[in-house]
Amino acid sequence: MLKKYWQVAKPGIIIGNLISVAGGFFLASKGSIDLMLFFYAALGVSLVVASGCVFNNFIDRDIDTLMERTRDRALVQGLISPRAALIYASVLGLLGIFVLLFGTNIIDVTVVLVGFIIYVGVYSLSLKRNSVHGTLIGSLAGAMPPVVGYCAVSQQFDLGAAILLLIFSIWQMPHSYAIAIFRFNDYRAASIPVLPVAKTIQSAKHQILLYLIAFNLATPLLYLAGYTGIWYLIITSAFGLYWLYIAWAGLKTKKDTAWAKKVFFTSILIVMVQSLMMSVDTVG
Repeated sequence: MLKKYWQVAKPGIIIGNLISVAGGFFLASKGSIDLMLFFYAALGVSLVVASGCVFNNFIDRDIDTLMERTRDRALVQGLISPRAALIYASVLGLLGIFVLLFGTNIIDVTVVLVGFIIYVGVYSLSLKRNSVHGTLIGSLAGAMPPVVGYCAVSQQFDLGAAILLLIFSIWQMPHSYAIAIFRFNDYRAASIPVLPVAKTIQSAKHQILLYLIAFNLATPLLYLAGYTGIWYLIITSAFGLYWLYIAWAGLKTKKDTAWAKKVFFTSILIVMVQSLMMSVDTVG
């Protein structure tokens, strides 16, 4: 049973968010690292992200029965009751907020709460099922973890935090649209109006290309604003252009599923490279 509670918190998503938390934290630290502060920031974000995932599982338990990839989830199978899920999600969220309040600062708490409200209150409860723009609004929530890591150190929402929010919000779009393409049948079965379902896969491909152009324009901002060094610029630009090339090549391909998976897995590589380079090539 404990395994089911672990799985419903989506540990893979938590780990992915911790990578970007670390990137934001080490960027702001500029080589002077407070490990205890990092522990509080990482733990707090992990708990709140886990809370959001459990709430999402609770909210989506009806449509999860319609999708192949989600029909075996614990709430769908009745292995965890809706009441238990609500209590579990609430406890995780409250613990996360307490950890951030105790160990970091009020800016972090505010950023996390804004992200949580967007993800659970706006995206999961409303826009996911009713608007093609749900992905765009949800991207703001997905971009909060590196901002939390950064603000834990800086203790302010400054230009660096704003640039991180911009970069990671844009990153979310091709990442999410790629999932929507290779999970097209699931989203269509559940009548979720993601762009490929609401319009066409080709329109989603064009949007991916446009967002990747924007991503390649946004990532150098950390260098131009004096937060990172030249190696950050060179390496992130190289990987970003490679991601853009994959998107461009996909405009003519007929193998949409295989192409979308390549875009998706490249997006994971990109966020790891982005987080690593802004951690190690800071300007202090």
